Amino acid sequence: MTGASGDQLLAAVDLLAPVFEASDLAELEVEAGDLVVRLARPRAIVATTPSSTPASPPMAEPAVDMVPPPTPASPYGEPAPGMRFVTAPLTGVWYGAPSPGARPYIERGSEVGSGTVIGLIEAMKLFNEIKSDAAGRVTRILVESGTLVKRQQPLIEIDPSA
Repeated sequence: MTGASGDQLLAAVDLLAPVFEASDLAELEVEAGDLVVRLARPRAIVATTPSSTPASPPMAEPAVDMVPPPTPASPYGEPAPGMRFVTAPLTGVWYGAPSPGARPYIERGSEVGSGTVIGLIEAMKLFNEIKSDAAGRVTRILVESGTLVKRQQPLIEIDPSA
């Protein structure tokens, strides 16, 4: 799925995930034309031994770990005075380096310009270069490599006056 269809899928997931997480549903599937979105909670694995009773299953967590955009109660809060966030343009898995073990694109204290590649987001098996939309010095990196980020979630904080 590419182009507009991919954008439709990501938009549908962004809309449905909070509703799914707040519900007691085990699975949610929505079809609209040729677009199908399915969200499911993982099934619990129950371990047993011959002389024991089955372990109680853990609480089911959503299969899609959606990170809400920052609010005043979020760990990111608002950017520090005079600072600004560079946010994720799409939902996907964040990578701070071009490959495992490679040097990261940016580090705390790095100088970036507008258009500098700061990382990659993998969405639908495609790696998308994420570029800074501001120039300045990186004061905080807010996400760890390999974590799911949501569209508009802050990735880094920049001091534009530096």
